[in-house]
Amino acid sequence: MSENLLDGDGDAEPTGYAAIVGARLRIVRRQKRLSLQAVEAASAHEFKASVLGAYERGERAISVPRLQRLARLYDVPVDQLLPGELAQSGADGMRSAASMLVGRGDKIRIDLAQLKDRTGPEAAALQRFLATIQVERQDFNGQVLTVRGDDLRVIGATLGLGVTEMVERLDELGLLYRP
Repeated sequence: MSENLLDGDGDAEPTGYAAIVGARLRIVRRQKRLSLQAVEAASAHEFKASVLGAYERGERAISVPRLQRLARLYDVPVDQLLPGELAQSGADGMRSAASMLVGRGDKIRIDLAQLKDRTGPEAAALQRFLATIQVERQDFNGQVLTVRGDDLRVIGATLGLGVTEMVERLDELGLLYRP
């Protein structure tokens, strides 16, 4: 069975759903700063650059198992590669909350690569919380995540710390990003 999407007349045409999934695939790949060729190499040639490009343009439909494998390769939840109200409503809600916080100067950047190497309950709680922020913001670059003052308050409260103590703890753990 061909992976091409066909309209009612049998002509190959990108459909709305395939085009939206493809657009999400492209956005996440670019956030990861990966070329089509880099994805091909990272996947041991499972995802050929030409086929991945066709998925991204909505010219081919990707199967669910392949979409799951690609999500694992990109290190993102598979639902973030699918169209739907859940993925969109979270992003819209965060954009409105973010607009209220812009310019307050109470943002810090967390080194996600360093966090991946940490173990223990505190690290696990941070990983879960920051993964939720990534999903809400649809930010999957995987290297650095900017957290806002309100985020710090919630993280701190979860761990029994104030904002200042939370920032100090992140610093002690070596998780503050310093370019």
